Amino acid sequence: MTDQNIRESKDQLWGGRFTGKPDERFAEFNRSFGFDIRLFEADIRGSIAHANGLTGAGVLSSEEAASVTGALRTMLELAGNDPAYMLLDVEDVHSFIETRLIELVGDLGKKVHTGRSRNDQVATAFRLWMRDETDALIGKVRNVQSALVVLAEKHRSAVIPGYTHLQRAQPVLWAHWCLAYFEMFERDIERLADARRRTNVMPLGSAALAGTAYPIDRESVAQELGFEGVSRNSLDAVSDRDFAVEFVSVCSMVMVHLSRMAEDLILYCSQEFGFVKLSDAVSTGSSLMPQKKNPDALELLRGKAGRVFGHQMALLAMMKGLPLAYNKDMQEDKEAVFDTADSVSICLDVAEITLNNSTLNEQKAREVAGKGYLNATELADYLVKKNIPFRTAHDAVGRLVLAGLEKGKELNELSVSEMQTVVPEISEDVYEALSIESSLRSKSAIGGTSPVRVGEELEAAKKKLES
Repeated sequence: MTDQNIRESKDQLWGGRFTGKPDERFAEFNRSFGFDIRLFEADIRGSIAHANGLTGAGVLSSEEAASVTGALRTMLELAGNDPAYMLLDVEDVHSFIETRLIELVGDLGKKVHTGRSRNDQVATAFRLWMRDETDALIGKVRNVQSALVVLAEKHRSAVIPGYTHLQRAQPVLWAHWCLAYFEMFERDIERLADARRRTNVMPLGSAALAGTAYPIDRESVAQELGFEGVSRNSLDAVSDRDFAVEFVSVCSMVMVHLSRMAEDLILYCSQEFGFVKLSDAVSTGSSLMPQKKNPDALELLRGKAGRVFGHQMALLAMMKGLPLAYNKDMQEDKEAVFDTADSVSICLDVAEITLNNSTLNEQKAREVAGKGYLNATELADYLVKKNIPFRTAHDAVGRLVLAGLEKGKELNELSVSEMQTVVPEISEDVYEALSIESSLRSKSAIGGTSPVRVGEELEAAKKKLES
């Protein structure tokens, strides 16, 4: 092939069978370089390992392999030093790498694609990229957990009202609230790590769909790239995007938890609640209303969750009817995964920043926790200790709440004689049972909000962060 031919076909790797050129609009429609350029470094790593595999298979001499791998590393340096180096009119990142490689080593660069297809090449680069991205996200989830622990320690003895159905239910420690989200994010880390394990399987060597015809030591190549194993079926290997769907699915769970936490804080920092104050660093104002201070950081966390959920549905819809093996539909996986990773990454950063710029109004939160009959369950438990069956006690306390509502009094504001008209067994010791401190202390089973248990869980959380 002449140099002119090379220049004319440099944007594609498949021109030999064709006599005509693609329609320009179709060529642009088909082109993926605008987004799969993100796989450049990962694809270079995969190409270096493949070149070494070809050396072991006798396709490349050690001198040729040294020349190729050296050129591939040079490409990384050139791209890092000069952004203009990446400007080339090509179909995809694989075409770019091969074109630039031929520029550096001539016809030798054409030998590197021996024994592989873009199908197993892109699947390998994609898994390498996702593996690194998963590790980065795990680190960012840990940062959010760390911010939660710091916020819990900052207000370690503070009390807030706990809610069910968004109605005041029972008092809990603020640190207990923080640790609830710590637990959610801990599960996210476990899911990310588990998904990473299934991502970390090498498809390289599967070629287009039937496997490679060259005696490449796939396990050696996998070891070089840090994969835990190699794919066991070439048809599945080139057409599998379970790892992409699973990654976005796990990221969707991360966003669910970020969104729930954001919703809590949006409520808590409203004037109606007044529990939390956000600093100016994570708030915005109104273009019309001078008095406004809006929790935009939190609202964006909540809003971007839907964006990630959409990517999950898009991937599932894309894959649901595809026959074996590779189909061009699967080019749509990249943008969904890339945008998911970007969205979750920045959301985790902003969540950490927001937590670090949040302060609890301990006095207001405790004041609200002491109103609204949040100690009703404690009164029922008190009656149980007086040998009254719980269901009977529950009914009696309900009637006492009604009496309190009629008189405009909290349960602990009713006199003993007023309470005795409903339950004669009540005595002066009832007030200690109805105190916030007693309510918290009583929740001493594992997982409860007692100060002792919460203190233990805080220490356990710190150890997880240290490990």
